[in-house]
Amino acid sequence: MDNFPENAVEMLNDIMGGFNRSMGLRFVKAVQDEYIAELDIEDKHRQPYGIVHGGVYCGMIETLCSTGAAMSVYSEGKSAVGLDNSTSFLRAVRSGVLRGTARPVFMGRRSHVWEAEIKDDRGRVAATGRVRLMILEPGSAADGVTVELNRNGEG
Repeated sequence: MDNFPENAVEMLNDIMGGFNRSMGLRFVKAVQDEYIAELDIEDKHRQPYGIVHGGVYCGMIETLCSTGAAMSVYSEGKSAVGLDNSTSFLRAVRSGVLRGTARPVFMGRRSHVWEAEIKDDRGRVAATGRVRLMILEPGSAADGVTVELNRNGEG
């Protein structure tokens, strides 16, 4: 991508709202073919057994992969939305920091496939996932509303 923003991490963290903000996810690296975000594990992330809920891993993977795909078509005015998220849980984690990394597998004109890996703060893989995304032309709608970034950090 020719016009990749130099301040991508700041831009992504500024426009993060809704679910991502609720999770406490923050981007620490954003370059054309690699997106990294971290999350400090809190009580709200744990299921009744005291380990991180699988939905946290799914949410991190969806966010990382969707963001990567969306940023790769951003300069063309296009958007990306997830079609399929397959997440595997490999290791139980109770505390610390989760760090997710996403990279593209396939980047076509109408669809992308991205993979992500979530590690604990000891570098052990806790979850992996793959997300298939549809690339939307400018002005495309989802649920009757044009798909575009909500730049005020809400929703």
